[in-house]
Amino acid sequence: MTDLTLIFISLSGNTLSFVRRLSQYLAEKHHIQTKTINIKELHHETFPVMESFVAILPTYLEGGNGIDSGKVEILTNPLGDFIAAHDNVKHCLGIIGSGNKNFNHQYCLTAKQYAKRFGFPMLGDFELRGTNADIERLAQVIVARLTADQQS
Repeated sequence: MTDLTLIFISLSGNTLSFVRRLSQYLAEKHHIQTKTINIKELHHETFPVMESFVAILPTYLEGGNGIDSGKVEILTNPLGDFIAAHDNVKHCLGIIGSGNKNFNHQYCLTAKQYAKRFGFPMLGDFELRGTNADIERLAQVIVARLTADQQS
């Protein structure tokens, strides 16, 4: 059995719902046990993470359109602080973004910004709570990334 940590922040419950369903799917279909860390519960504490992890980040931005304005992250900054602390970034396999497609260019913009900022790949995205198809699709990406990481 393989282990994987999912580090995320959930403010409205959508990301938490997705993480729970993804964890269950990974366990049942791929025999991957997940440990989950909801950054919201840490109250800005950080600690070293020594195992491989995937970050999952919802999009919360200031108002605007994501092109000329509205590119500044709000509310979810503690996840970025956690990844940056203690060289945790070295263990991050990549990031999954979530958002609402009604916000056009702002959809998953924060996850794209993290991928650029930290130099890890954006593994994919899902809207709101995600669908079963999203779970299956992103689980495949995670398994491939985890396998590649273990072989290197």
